[in-house]
Amino acid sequence: MSTAAFDTPIEDTGAALVGPWRQPRQMLHAQVYDSHASIHDDATAQKLGFKGGTIEGPTHFSQFAPLCERLWGNEWFETGCLSAHYRNAAFEGEEVQAIVDKPANDARHTTVRMVKRDGTEVLRGSASVGADAPPSALDQRLTELKPLTDAVILRDITVGMTTAPQTVKMDADQHMGELYPFSLADKLKVITEPSPYYHATSPWGRPIIPMEMLSVLFQYLSKQDGLPVRGPAVGLFADQEIRLIAGPLFVGESYRIQRKVVALSGSKRTESLWARTEAFDSGGRLVATMLLNLATLKESYAAYAQEYAALQRRA
Repeated sequence: MSTAAFDTPIEDTGAALVGPWRQPRQMLHAQVYDSHASIHDDATAQKLGFKGGTIEGPTHFSQFAPLCERLWGNEWFETGCLSAHYRNAAFEGEEVQAIVDKPANDARHTTVRMVKRDGTEVLRGSASVGADAPPSALDQRLTELKPLTDAVILRDITVGMTTAPQTVKMDADQHMGELYPFSLADKLKVITEPSPYYHATSPWGRPIIPMEMLSVLFQYLSKQDGLPVRGPAVGLFADQEIRLIAGPLFVGESYRIQRKVVALSGSKRTESLWARTEAFDSGGRLVATMLLNLATLKESYAAYAQEYAALQRRA
């Protein structure tokens, strides 16, 4: 007898699949980022104008998994792609709801969004399965970026820079370091959508890593990347896409990852480094990718104004 992937209650409105209201847990209070507390620390976040430590963006990916699995079955775990632009931060204690529009004519792609009780949109984007899906939400967004000009924090970064390969794995009880001060087992105790697939029972014969935790796996050794980003400064995930190509990825298995800078963009408050992480299995097969926009807050870099003025004088 096969085991259901989720027992999450799902409402079918006819036009969309809607998940239940959930209160995601914030597990990054103790995160150390660039030698200091991160945007997920209440005091640091409040200093930068947020009401408290934010829920890390990929935490929300779990709420979409039951909806996408309802649409596409096990294909979701093997070739699923969730591509999201984070629009507003969510905070611990707030309720959020995932909504996936039902694709027309059995299409293999659709639009997604997450909202708070008051209608505030936390994220919007796309979901798809298969290599033949049309461009994702972030594929499209990359073509529309406002270029980064007058860079200070990222002035030594160029598109095309590539990091040295790293080998990463995620055991069930493995502490994932200063960036992620918890283990997979810790996360599974509070994950919004539990699944037997994340434990002993899965169609692939062993436990799989939840999509939200692929972000943790891929970022695990990112402090060793050596990209010349100036700091210390506080960054946040502004856009993120996780794409499975030959999934799922498995607990306890080693993967080789490498990152490449694919774009630089800017806004009034941020300088953004867009990097694509590629993950390969032990046989050298590309199994998954992650596109991440790490947006650094200009005001969090103490020397920003001084260095900006110096660069303007030199220009």
